[in-house]
Amino acid sequence: MAPGKSTDTTREVMKVLHVETGRHFYGGPQQVIYLLRGLHESGVETVLACVAGSDIDKAARGLDIKVYNLPSAGDLDITLIWWLRQILRWETPDLMHCHSRRGADLLGGIAARLGRVPAVVTRRVDHPEPGFLAGIRYHPFRRIIAISENVAASLRESGVDEDRITIIRSAVDFERFQHEPDRAQLQQKFAVPENDYVIASIGQLIPRKGHRYLLEAMAGLRHTLPQLRLIIFGEGALESELQEQARRLELLDKVQFAGFHDDLDDYLGAFDLVVHPALREGLGVAMLKAAAAGVPVVAFDVAGAREAVVDGGTGVLVTPKDSTGLGQSIARLLGDDALRRTMGAAARQRMREEFSIESMVVRHARLYDAILHGTG
Repeated sequence: MAPGKSTDTTREVMKVLHVETGRHFYGGPQQVIYLLRGLHESGVETVLACVAGSDIDKAARGLDIKVYNLPSAGDLDITLIWWLRQILRWETPDLMHCHSRRGADLLGGIAARLGRVPAVVTRRVDHPEPGFLAGIRYHPFRRIIAISENVAASLRESGVDEDRITIIRSAVDFERFQHEPDRAQLQQKFAVPENDYVIASIGQLIPRKGHRYLLEAMAGLRHTLPQLRLIIFGEGALESELQEQARRLELLDKVQFAGFHDDLDDYLGAFDLVVHPALREGLGVAMLKAAAAGVPVVAFDVAGAREAVVDGGTGVLVTPKDSTGLGQSIARLLGDDALRRTMGAAARQRMREEFSIESMVVRHARLYDAILHGTG
């Protein structure tokens, strides 16, 4: 694992060590890859520490980024501190950036403090935590990067000082979605009849993602919109429970549980709608991707979704847990092709202007530079 300690004490190029311990290529690790790629292309020397065999491990190596593999048995696997200390000695980075998954925040911060390396951490979830825990978790970091105003608000609620919070929104690879959507590919891949409406829901199958309310909405639509199909993308602890709910509601012919598909971006634009019934959301990369692909989003009106969706402009926001309202909004948009096209075009334009990868990368680089030069 050790390449030998760097002895370059005269370098002018900034070097940043990134730590991401998530195993799957969900929204957070995808954002890290966007950042690594952008920094690497802009001349920042970029090193990644991640779990061996993880999705981000494979993606980073494909970008010719230097990678170290870490063991990570969970949030409290304290061996992570030792491994990170070794990497800090070998690489002597100017700064360490922890991306908060599986202990990378708490344990990574401790490693940075012990190694006397300035560090920042990205916070992607919006639930507040007790002040004493937040104090311990964030004490080693110069800045806490919130991916949305919603996440920043939860940090303030947890007692984090305003002057330590920097908001840098998640980005979307807009160019990735500018191809003509292949409806035939979607229909063939999921055996969907040619004239059916097809909606997608994208997210981990966990309680806060609210899939149960979407299934209830589908049950209410099965007779008024018999040609409606729902494909649920994602994995998680609730998969069996949600499949049983679909069976009870007699939806097995209307709903597919598709699991995780790494090619979803290829045909995301072919869906009629994306529905995101999360009850809590940091920002929601799935909603940003749908918008970039020109697909309107129907979501519950929670803080993170309000930043991803312009109600009435790029999609529709519905009172949380209101399955009936969710179903009505789905039916209204599916019944108005012109409105869907107008919303989809507005969504694309907003992603291009406000959520670009270039802007996200530049803001990170400026923050690193300000910290290293004592101005941030």
